[in-house]
Amino acid sequence: MEVREILTGRRVALGLEVASKKRLLQEMAKLLCVGGDLNCDDVFKVLTERERLGSTGIGEGIALPHGRAEVEAPLAAAATLKNPLPYDAVDARPVVMAFALLIPRQAAESHLQILASLARMFSDAELRGRLMASPMADDFYAVLCGENCG
Repeated sequence: MEVREILTGRRVALGLEVASKKRLLQEMAKLLCVGGDLNCDDVFKVLTERERLGSTGIGEGIALPHGRAEVEAPLAAAATLKNPLPYDAVDARPVVMAFALLIPRQAAESHLQILASLARMFSDAELRGRLMASPMADDFYAVLCGENCG
């Protein structure tokens, strides 16, 4: 599954000003709700419940909050943060970028495949740099989708 299949430019935000993990998850829930009929409080609850199981900070300044929800297909949202945020990441580095993901409740195998694919993608230092240097959400989206988002 390619990023452009689960993310739209409308669910990208640059320079979010958040002072806590809770506030970041609230903002990511709002982004996931853009253009759909999801309840943002329910989405926030899904992300928070998963985060309680263990930090979704995957290292290198990236958080990958995710969870299963009543959605027909996977949905994603992405954001950069104005200021680094302590996040209990695996490498103890603060988070500067978040990529939130909702997966249909019944999609166990695809959930793991998408997470693994995203983790591989975000392990690319050049890509992370290009994303953080993106001046506008459309640019960020184009970099994330490989320049051919259409």
